Amino acid sequence: MTTKILTPKAEIHCHLEGSIPPALARELAERNGIALPSNLFDGNGHYAWKDFLSFLDSYDRVCTALKTPRDFSDVIYSYLATAAREGATYVEMFCSPERPAKLGISYADWLAALASGIDRAGREFGIVGRIIIICIRHLGPERALAMAKVMVAEPHPYVVGFGMGGDEARFAPIDFAPAYRLVHEKGYGCTAHAGEVVGPESVWAAIRDLPVTRIGHGVRSAEDPALMAELARRGIVLEVCPGSNVALGLYADRAAHPLHRLIDAGVPVTLNSDDPPFFHTSLGLEYEMAGLGEQELRVIARRTIEASFVDADTKRKLLKEMVA
Repeated sequence: MTTKILTPKAEIHCHLEGSIPPALARELAERNGIALPSNLFDGNGHYAWKDFLSFLDSYDRVCTALKTPRDFSDVIYSYLATAAREGATYVEMFCSPERPAKLGISYADWLAALASGIDRAGREFGIVGRIIIICIRHLGPERALAMAKVMVAEPHPYVVGFGMGGDEARFAPIDFAPAYRLVHEKGYGCTAHAGEVVGPESVWAAIRDLPVTRIGHGVRSAEDPALMAELARRGIVLEVCPGSNVALGLYADRAAHPLHRLIDAGVPVTLNSDDPPFFHTSLGLEYEMAGLGEQELRVIARRTIEASFVDADTKRKLLKEMVA
């Protein structure tokens, strides 16, 4: 694979645990005395799964290798280092406190570990990393509100936003409005997964009932011209992850993916990797395979920074460096 290193890049949709490459999963498991199941990997050493449910199962089994704050630090450092080598200057990682909490790791200790990994990558590669705290939709609105309360009660300079992942078919966005209102009123940026597995109605509900400026995935918006027009009018940014969508069977191949239809409709889009080692992709590959010219990719990279939730001073610095 040849990556266009010279194209500046940024990313605002990547899941922390979903970024763990097989080699690191094995390393963490060995360090923690855990035996990963042999059928977790295929004959080439890649993660083995065949459909959405088996992907989720593989994802959960990889996560069993995480046991200590150091593990979380190493994971975020590893991904930021990889992204930086592909030309990324900024990455926002989706990070859920649910898993460390189950391990008995406090919110503060978990954030300190993530910050340590971010700082290490920053020193070694010059990349800026930030954290978006995500609630898990299918765990319910009460858990989401409890998470939001902890987030605002224990602020950290690297935590810049709030989001929601999980099963789109469970609950409605409005059920999570109290959690979103709380973080929004404290000045945090907001995003939500929608329009991936469920159709455009899930995007309509999210932009109607939640204070979001971005939508995670949102590609099913292409099925509704009125929705695309509304997204364009309001400047709501889609965190598009083509490799993920194709790997999970939403579209037969990249040619069938609606990225270009969304762009042609004036919808602001960004390119992201989602869970890269599971989907045999990377941020660099997403830029390379997008079927866009160099100038169009630079526009997307700038838009990604502009849509990010990082503080204004850092945003200005990143944008200035991007055109230098």
